[in-house]
Amino acid sequence: MDTIATILREHPELAVFLTLGFGFLIGRIRIGSFQVGAMLGTLFAGMVVGQLTIEIPEVVKIIFFDLFLFATGYKVGPQFFYGLRKDALPMFLLTIVVCVGCLVTAILVSKFLGYDVGTAAGILAGAFSESTVIGTASESIKKLAISPEEQKQLINNIPIAYAVAYLVGTTSLVWFLSNMAPKLLGIDLKKECAVHESTMISAGTQESDEQTALKEWSIRSIQLDKDHWVGKSIGEAERSFPGKRIVIHRLRRLGAILEPGPELVLQEGDILAIAARQGVILDIMNGIGKEVMDRKLLDYPMREFELVVKGDRIVDKTLKEIATTYGEGVLLEKITRAGQELPFQADTVVHAGDVLTIYGRKEDVDRLTTTLGVQQLKGVNTDISFVSLGIVLGGLVGLLATSWNGITITLSTSGGALVMGLVFGWIHSRTPKYGNIPEAALWIFDNLGLATFLGIVGLSAGPSFISGLQHTGWQILPAGLVVALVPHIIGLYFGRYVLKMNPAILLGAQSGAGTTTIGLKAIQDAAGSKVPVLGYTIPYALGNILLTAWGPVIVSIMTRP
Repeated sequence: MDTIATILREHPELAVFLTLGFGFLIGRIRIGSFQVGAMLGTLFAGMVVGQLTIEIPEVVKIIFFDLFLFATGYKVGPQFFYGLRKDALPMFLLTIVVCVGCLVTAILVSKFLGYDVGTAAGILAGAFSESTVIGTASESIKKLAISPEEQKQLINNIPIAYAVAYLVGTTSLVWFLSNMAPKLLGIDLKKECAVHESTMISAGTQESDEQTALKEWSIRSIQLDKDHWVGKSIGEAERSFPGKRIVIHRLRRLGAILEPGPELVLQEGDILAIAARQGVILDIMNGIGKEVMDRKLLDYPMREFELVVKGDRIVDKTLKEIATTYGEGVLLEKITRAGQELPFQADTVVHAGDVLTIYGRKEDVDRLTTTLGVQQLKGVNTDISFVSLGIVLGGLVGLLATSWNGITITLSTSGGALVMGLVFGWIHSRTPKYGNIPEAALWIFDNLGLATFLGIVGLSAGPSFISGLQHTGWQILPAGLVVALVPHIIGLYFGRYVLKMNPAILLGAQSGAGTTTIGLKAIQDAAGSKVPVLGYTIPYALGNILLTAWGPVIVSIMTRP
C-alpha cells in the first residue's frame, strides 16, 4: 500500500485517471429508480483515493472546469437568448423564483444550524445538483481575508456537504416532481399530457440506445383506380387530406418512371410512390387504389440532414405553417432543442437554434436547406480557436466585480466561461459553419470536464472527509432536504396559480430551473410523454446562469459581518 501511495503521489496524473475509472464504475450503481451517476461517483472515488494525500496542481482543476462551463453555455446559448423574448417571460419568472428561493433557503438553513460558508455553498450545490457552485464558491473563498489554512478547510467542506445534499436532494426531488407535485396540483399528469398531445405528430419515448419498431413515416407504391384522384394535379392530391402531410415523390405511367412537379395531372393506372405517416397511408389505400409492389419505383435515393433553424422567415412559425409553405417533398423526423428531443405538434413553434431532422430527395433537401437554415456540420473537427477565444474572453469578463449593499458580486473567470459559452453557442446557431463542436467532443468537454473537476475536488478533500462529516453532523440530511424541496414547492404554486402555466409544462420547467435532467426523465416516465420537455430548455439555460452566480453571492452574504 505504501508503494502504491508513493507512486500516485509522485505521478498524480495516475491518481486522476484512477479516480475517473472508479468514479464512472460507481456511477453505474442503481438503487431503485435512483442512479448514483458518474459525477457523484467520481467525487466519491476522489475522496477515497484522496485518503492517500495526493496533491494535484490547482490549474488542472480549473482548466477542466472552464471547459465544462463553456460547453454548458454553448449547448443552451440559443435557447437562452431566445428566452429573452417576451413570450418566454413566464419561464424566466418561474426560474428566478425557484433559484432565488434556493439561495435564500440555503442561507437561512445554514445560519440556523451554524454552518460555515463552505458547508452552506455545498448544501446549495448538492440540493440543486449544480456542481458549478463548487468551483465559483471555491474561487470566492480564496479571496477572503483569512489564512490559507482556513481557506483550505472551508473549500474542503464544500464537497463534503455537496455529496450528502446531492444524495438527499436528488432522490427527494425526483420523487417530488414525478409523484407528489401532480397530487399537490390535483391533476392526473398522464391525462394532462394526453390532452396536450391531441394534435401530436410524433413523440417517441424510447431510450437513446434503443430503436423502436414503429416507423412514423412510410413510403408505399399505390396504383390509382378510376374513381379517385384521377384528373387532379399532384399538388391537389397532396392537399386532399386536410391537416395531414402527403408527399408524392415520383410515379410510373405506361411503364415509364416520372419525376413529377405539382402541376402534373394524375391518370387512371398511375402508380404513385407516396410518403406519409402510417395512419395516413392506410386512409389513402382505402380511398384511392390498391397497394402494389414496384421495386424500381421505390428504389430512389433519400438523404437525411440535420438543419439548424435560422432566418426570420420561419423563426416563431408553427410546424404546420412551415410545412404548408416550404415542406414540399421533405419529411420531418424530429425536432431537437438544447439537446432534448421535443414532441412536435402541428402548432409547435420553431425557435432559432432548433435542430430539425429531415429527409427527402436531394433536390428537395437542398432547396429546404437554403430556405430554412444551414446544414448541421457532420465533421469530426472541433474549432479549438473558437473554444479557446471564448474561454479567454469569458475569463476576462469574469474578472469584473461589482458591489451591492456591501456584497461583492463577481462571476470569476470560470463563471465568465459559462457566460461566453452562451454567447458563442448563440453565434454558432446563427452561423453554423463557424465554431463547430461535434457532439462527441461536446460530451468530452461537458462530462469528462466536470468529472475531472469533481474528481480533483474529491482528491483534495479526501483527507478531511471523515472529520468534516463528523463536524457537520447528521443535521445536514434534513438541511439538504429542505433546500431541495422548499424552493420547488414555492415555484409549483407560483407557476400554476400566478403564471397560469400548463401543469405538465410547469413540471418540466421546474426540473429545468433546478438543472435536474434526472428529474425531467422521471417526470416523462410518470407522464408517459415528452410534453414536459417543452418547459425545460429555457429554465435550464437561465438556471445554470443563476445557480453558478450564487457561488460568490452565498460566500459574500455568509461572510458579511
